[in-house]
Formats: sequence, structure tokens, C-alpha cells
Amino acid sequence: MKPTLVILAAGMASRYGSMKQIQSFGPSGETIMDYSIYDAIEAGFGKVVFIIREDFADQFKSIFEPKLKGRVEIDYVFQHLLSHTDGFAVPADRAKPWGTAHAVLCCQGKVNEPFAVINADDYYGKDAFVKAFQFLQNDCNESTYALIGYELNKTLSDNGSVSRGVCTADAQHNLTNISERTKIYQAEGSIVYEDETGTHPLKNDSIVSMNFFCFAPGFIGLCDGLFSSFLKEKGNELKSEFFIPYVANQFIETGKGVMKVIPTSSKWFGVTYKEDADGVQASINNLVETGVYPNSLWS
Repeated sequence: MKPTLVILAAGMASRYGSMKQIQSFGPSGETIMDYSIYDAIEAGFGKVVFIIREDFADQFKSIFEPKLKGRVEIDYVFQHLLSHTDGFAVPADRAKPWGTAHAVLCCQGKVNEPFAVINADDYYGKDAFVKAFQFLQNDCNESTYALIGYELNKTLSDNGSVSRGVCTADAQHNLTNISERTKIYQAEGSIVYEDETGTHPLKNDSIVSMNFFCFAPGFIGLCDGLFSSFLKEKGNELKSEFFIPYVANQFIETGKGVMKVIPTSSKWFGVTYKEDADGVQASINNLVETGVYPNSLWS
């Protein structure tokens, strides 16, 4: 069975201020997501599952279904605030869903094969999808998951600081730790991060997670098992989020299995800030001009 690509597209894009998932960047109106789907199909993925907001479904389908019909199987999952809360009294003034691991949990019953998870608004590069497909097809099982790791210096924004999960791995390429660094930027030619104790250097080639994960279907059950305890502990905090790395860490720490770190040579880019849009446009134009992509992806 071919692996599935799950795309996290339900975000409210609060920092960016618009529905960046459907902004056109390519010469024929392509979104960043189009390039990810194109690369995934080329690598061998058999299905794409979009996690979206239900109130956005008609608009979303009208954009993607005409392009993808006959090219790849597609399905939709709606991430609702009340999904899988099982009677938990959700705070009345909470509007935002519960984060990326909750989004994956919403795929229960829809995804029953090895799958990759990516963000809708990030460009990951061809090599990343090839590596993910090879892992999912050949090495993924219920005790072996993976993340695609990027060199830190290939993931920065010129327009402000970024948050990254900085990874450490052992000699077998098994993840031993992800340290969330919430304010990373370039300063005088080197890369640093800030925390409450000051400014600290980071190596240019530090491997970071960009939310590109590879899982066996049992990961969804793992999210299910941990979500109720998350709600008990943090459900009354208005901005609390149930993230994929939290579940992945529990998987490792409880001895259920290992998370491989698979390095990619790809350069990441994305729209963290509105000002990043011009750089994304230029990067995509360059990829088209150098023949990495056709002028029109789907024609």
C-alpha cells in the first residue's frame, strides 16, 4: 500500500493575517502546497489527506479538486474544537483548535497506512519527499517513526526571528532530544537564540525539525491515548496546544520505539511573516527558471 501525505491546513494563520495556504506564488497561480503535492506524487505517495476547517471546505475544494482529479486520491478531515474531547467542558472563550497532534487525531478512521505529515504553508523540497517515501515504504513500523531534518541555516527568515525544534540524535540516527528554541535569528554572521538567560550560539548546520514527520498508523492511536490527559492538565489554558513533538517524545520516553532523524539536502522556505512572501515568490521563480518545476504544474 502506498503511503499517504497528510497536510495540516486548518491553521488560522493568525501571525500572517490571511489564509496563506491558498495564496498564489507560482507562475500559474500555484500555492506552496501545490509544490509539496507535486513532489509527493512524483516520489510515489498514493493519497493526499487535507486537514482543514469545515467552514473553509467549499472554497478549498474548488481550488484543489480540479487540479488533482485523476492524479492522486484525495480526502478531507475537518479539525473541530470539540473533536475527540469526549465531554470535556471546553472553555467558552476558546476559539482555536488544539494543535497539530489533535489535527492528526482527527484523521482517525481515514488514514490506515503509513503516512507523512507536513505544514500547508512550508516548502520542503524534492529530496525531502523522496527520503520520506523511501522510509515509509521500507523502514516504517509501529516501533520506528522518523522526522525529516533540515540544516538550521537553510530554514531562517530574513524578516524576523523563528522558532525551531533543534534535534540531537545518537550514532544510530535515533532522536534523543528536541529542544524548542523560540527566538532564533542571525546576528553578525552567526546564528543565535535567545531565552530568559540571554543569547546563545547555534551551529549553522544544527539539524532542526520543520514539522515533516513519518508515522505508522498506530501514531494516531497514540495521540488518542494522550489527548484526554492533555485536556485534564492544560485544557483550561486558552492557548494550550497538543503538539506532534509532545506525542513523539512520549513515544520515545516510554520505550515504545525510536524516531529516526533523516537529514535532507533540501532548502526549506515558508511564509512566517507577511514580508516573507516576496522571498518565497523569488525562490519559486528561481526553481521554475532552473527547470526544477515546469512553468505550469498541472497543465
